[in-house]
Amino acid sequence: MAVAVAVGSTFGAPSVSVAQDDQGGEVIEEIITTGIRGSLMRSMDVKRGSSGVVDAISAEDIGKFPDQNLAESLQRITGVSIDRQRGEGSTVTVRGFGPEYNLVTVNGRQMPTHNGVTRSFDFGDLASEGVAGVKVYKTGRADVPSGGIGSTIDIQTPQPLEGEPTASLAARTVFDRSTRTGDEVTPELSGIYVGRFLDDKFGIAITASHQIRNNGVNTAFVDGWYTRPGDDVIPDGTVDPLIPNDGNQINRPTTANENYSFPQNLGYRIEEFDTERTNGQLVLQWAPTDSITATVDYIRSEFELERSYSNMSAWFTNTAALSQSSEWTDGPIASPIYYSEEVSNGDFAMGIGEDGSKNLNESTGLNVEWWLNDRLRLEFDYNDASAETGANSPNGTSALISMASFNKVGQSILTGAELPILVQDLNSGGEANRPLYRNDMLITGSVFGNGASLMELEQAKIAGSFDFFDSSSIDFGVQTTEVTNRSQSSSVQLDNWGGINGTDAAAPGYISDILNRASIAGQFDELSGSGHPDLWTEYFTASLADLQARAEAAYASSGKDYAETGDCGTGYCASTDWSSDLRTTEESLAVYLQYNWSGDLFNVPANLKVGVRYEETDVTSAAKDVQWAGSSWIGAGNELNIEQARDADGNVIQSFENVFGNYDVTLPNFDFDIEPWEDIVMRLSVSETMTRPSYNDIKGGLSPDGTQYFGNVRPTASSGNPGLVPIQSFNIDLSFEWYYGNGSYLSVGYFDKDVENFIGTGRTSDTLFEIPNIIGGELFNRALQESGLDPNNFPDIGQYILDNYQDDPLVDGDTIVSGPNDPSVVFDISRPINEKTANLDGFEVNLQHNFGESGFGFIINATLVNGDIAYDNFNSLEGQFVLNGLSDSANLIGFYDGEDLQVRLAYNWRDDFLAGTGQAQGTRTNPTNVEAYGQWDLNVTYYYNDNLTLYFSGLNLTEETRHVYGLSKQQVLQAVQGGPRYDFGLRYNFF
Repeated sequence: MAVAVAVGSTFGAPSVSVAQDDQGGEVIEEIITTGIRGSLMRSMDVKRGSSGVVDAISAEDIGKFPDQNLAESLQRITGVSIDRQRGEGSTVTVRGFGPEYNLVTVNGRQMPTHNGVTRSFDFGDLASEGVAGVKVYKTGRADVPSGGIGSTIDIQTPQPLEGEPTASLAARTVFDRSTRTGDEVTPELSGIYVGRFLDDKFGIAITASHQIRNNGVNTAFVDGWYTRPGDDVIPDGTVDPLIPNDGNQINRPTTANENYSFPQNLGYRIEEFDTERTNGQLVLQWAPTDSITATVDYIRSEFELERSYSNMSAWFTNTAALSQSSEWTDGPIASPIYYSEEVSNGDFAMGIGEDGSKNLNESTGLNVEWWLNDRLRLEFDYNDASAETGANSPNGTSALISMASFNKVGQSILTGAELPILVQDLNSGGEANRPLYRNDMLITGSVFGNGASLMELEQAKIAGSFDFFDSSSIDFGVQTTEVTNRSQSSSVQLDNWGGINGTDAAAPGYISDILNRASIAGQFDELSGSGHPDLWTEYFTASLADLQARAEAAYASSGKDYAETGDCGTGYCASTDWSSDLRTTEESLAVYLQYNWSGDLFNVPANLKVGVRYEETDVTSAAKDVQWAGSSWIGAGNELNIEQARDADGNVIQSFENVFGNYDVTLPNFDFDIEPWEDIVMRLSVSETMTRPSYNDIKGGLSPDGTQYFGNVRPTASSGNPGLVPIQSFNIDLSFEWYYGNGSYLSVGYFDKDVENFIGTGRTSDTLFEIPNIIGGELFNRALQESGLDPNNFPDIGQYILDNYQDDPLVDGDTIVSGPNDPSVVFDISRPINEKTANLDGFEVNLQHNFGESGFGFIINATLVNGDIAYDNFNSLEGQFVLNGLSDSANLIGFYDGEDLQVRLAYNWRDDFLAGTGQAQGTRTNPTNVEAYGQWDLNVTYYYNDNLTLYFSGLNLTEETRHVYGLSKQQVLQAVQGGPRYDFGLRYNFF
């Protein structure tokens, strides 16, 4: 009986066909293994037959996993972990190296990305339909494009002259009960056609899919934590307490070897996402002769996202509060068990937002392969690809209008449960248990952010191979690549955080008729603490359009000028007059040579691959930077504004210049494997790999990191460095593999990576842009001298200036501006530099077992990673070099593959990992950690007949929640509740 493995993009149960033996006319039964077992066997064959360490997924494997996209499938591979957005797999981490350290290719061609500032690829753009397979190269090879220290992930599309013709249509409904406003049931359609013509010399493959999904995500958030040593002496030597050391504070740390952390704010956000994903591929192949094959392919993917949200939050004022009380966990890293403030007419803030984005990826490729003779093969490959993203509404990519009541007298945070608890007292008028009234609400500040990015990639390669003898050959090639990346951003921000003073909007009741009473009660029921009796749940929502109209009407009726305007002519829409415009061009030339040998060594099979890849790259970066004129202080708040310079017509003044860099790298590789005993393979791989710096690191220009700063905190500015060289790794991999049965194997691998040229930060301080600073300036010092106020009580000093100096030319209504004699603002300037080294090592273990012909089987794998670059919680006040994404991971998969029924139950787990340093607010060196997460997924497929297949899948069956934290798990940054997703569908195969 002859057994053949079908490699293609067809889906189906095991099938039997009849073939005629050419020599004797004997009828041979040919078994084509498909389904779960077939896909696992193909993946195993790729791993066994590859040089170096390579893992793979076949098309059936992607189809049979309960996966929304490719990232969900990739996480089943040993050493691969994923991060999710909106409950879907988005980016991958391989062996501890995050998405920016992994290169994604399609059919061996580099894929552009639309992130704008990093090189990470978003797998959320791609549906799994129409993918023939995925290979993950974990070791370096000369003939594989460079750029991935963690891995190179190659996505392979169907080739019509390979495999068998097929045609199928699939339809399914997606049930997601996490949505509150959208349809819980949404459709998804996909189809594939593969045909051959002209005596199998011409082939065409067409795949298409369209998916609509609505889902909701509820998030409790703290934007950041301020950290102080117990003695309150910060690194610059000054004493700066956040919490007084008095009798109202229980168990507060007091010594220098203990830290305590204080939350900047606490809020709850209710989000709705409407997404639409459309993918299409066209592949044309022509083989006019047996020695020439030409392939043209076109790939297009679109992903549209619309978001609407509402939130409520409380801002903790620490030393500006009338009084503070707290209780703390034991040190040395102390977190508040509770923290309370007494405030005077504090604001209870609520926000409304509606925004969205659209991603578009396109790739056109041409490949011509020509066997000149039995030994020499030549190949020409050309790729023209682009990836772009931008807003899909006038509101931009990030929109917010806030509103608030100003009658709060007390606020507290309670920690210890999964959900941080906000407690508030609005009893400003003496009314006991006072509720929230519509007439309390005022429109306050707003931000309409906008962003767009475009990456264009053109790549050409001439390559080939030459067989010297039956056992040895060489691969050779030369490749040119040009990548242009452009990232643009703007922000229209109105800092009316105390209300739109001087307009009708400042009057009580101005927006009462457009408000809707809302509650977070029941929205966090999967999180402990959600039933706390003191949890504040009530707030107001409104449509963004109504708030925009009311705010614009208030400005129009009063004649008040907008501080900034968007494309619509008011301050309540986004702008495409970009305040930041970053452009980078990279031109690379690569050549490689690789020797291959296969034969017997000491009478046992062995393989050797030795190669080297040389690349040189020229970098040109340019940035259009805003020029800055001065500072302003609106409403005597906590923040001061950095004002942009404008010409006589009121247009922002910007400048533009180029900065250059270049580098070259040599990347050798050595791969050896031997089969000392039958079905046992041992491997040794030694290689050097590299990852290019992010676009944010090699950008041009120098600019402030924001348009606001606090009076007692030095503002920061940053620049890129096009002169950076790539991050480079020396890798050693050892692997033992035992293929002990049909579709069964055990593999144990060890890897060690010595990495140099990691990017750190160089810091200096200087008076950039000669921006006058109100703090310490003429009016500030005069007010300080006359009032006798505490010099750190900036709101009271600002209010004193507004109350007493209205005749001064530097005071205009509720705004204070800087004067020409004020001292210049001193910035802390950061610039990326190559300075860091690190070592990572780890083990990968994978066991795949089939229980004979019963159809039952399982997969267990785990990755254990160690590194000398973990975050040190006891040194959080100093900058640290760390590697984001470093974590252990594991998978447990059980399956049944019968004649008509297939079932797969999968559990994926990832340990705690560092997502980055820095938080939106608070101490900028504090960490952002993601708590360990595990998820159960189920897929069931029933083959009704040879044509019709029914299937069901469920994701996140146990409704797991996501948790993000700072120095300790009590310092919550995010507690996220989504929900499970269920798919019901059918596929009809026409042939």
